[in-house]
Amino acid sequence: MKQRRRVSIAVAGTVALFLTIQLGALALVEPFQSAGLQAVENPEDPTNSFLYIGAILVATGLMLAAFKFDLEWLIRGMVVLASVLLSWYVLVVVVPPVLSVGGLNVPAALGALAIGVGLIAYPEWYVIDAAGVVMGAGAAGLFGITFGILPALVLLAVLAVYDAISVYGTKHMLSLADSVMDIKVPVLLIVPVSPGYSFLDDGADGDHSEREGGEGTDEPAAENGDRDAFFIGLGDAVIPTILIASAAFFVSTPSLAVPGLALTVPALGGMIGMLIGLLVLLWAVLQGRAHAGLPLLNSGAIAGYLVGALASGLTLTQAIGL
Repeated sequence: MKQRRRVSIAVAGTVALFLTIQLGALALVEPFQSAGLQAVENPEDPTNSFLYIGAILVATGLMLAAFKFDLEWLIRGMVVLASVLLSWYVLVVVVPPVLSVGGLNVPAALGALAIGVGLIAYPEWYVIDAAGVVMGAGAAGLFGITFGILPALVLLAVLAVYDAISVYGTKHMLSLADSVMDIKVPVLLIVPVSPGYSFLDDGADGDHSEREGGEGTDEPAAENGDRDAFFIGLGDAVIPTILIASAAFFVSTPSLAVPGLALTVPALGGMIGMLIGLLVLLWAVLQGRAHAGLPLLNSGAIAGYLVGALASGLTLTQAIGL
């Protein structure tokens, strides 16, 4: 009974992390747009999605090669650097420049550097989660204003298929996830189940024989069925949230009166659908094996978005960006 209660709290914590990333992305949509951070000239071009998918495939291959040749330090350094840069993009649009030196927002710069230092010096689970929330909201917000609805739908559909193949078919994402656990960087969201759980101590002896996992969700599992923590890939929170941010930015429906958020009914539908997919995913994981996250999460976000778009009076053609 006590373990069941702990698992329930961990599930609620996981949902809270995903919701925080969703709301953070929606809060950043307008500031990013005002700051001119839209990365492409034509966000409605579906080929943008395939360029991004190609970049993911290349990055995955390079990471697998780096781990094979014992270059973990290189991957760790690149992820920490990416964390600092993404944190800078977020903080520079939300932190007032109360102190500026040569046009540099000093508080924002110090905040971004503090995240990098924390990840290097003390990558405990709550440090990684804090960095992951900032990175996740920032990445989803940036890509949300970069991908129009059709490119976003293409992106989610293709990556859902790729995630399923890489976890259930080739299984290379399982190997990558296990390797990433060792270098302790914010490509995972970590939600403890056991009291006193420490990510710093987890797997310190290099023994991962009790871990089950993939890019979607993995979790240490003791022989008696107790779990120490949930581990969910940060990408599983970011990718479907891109559609939510895109819906808030590109779909012409009235905005809901939520202060500080670019929230519309289609975006809200995507949020709800994604969270339903997350609950189904966690239920499946609790049955005792790893699962790919994006098939359920992306499907939920797409279905929820379409329901919200149709409820807002859009036709199906308009809803898919044609």
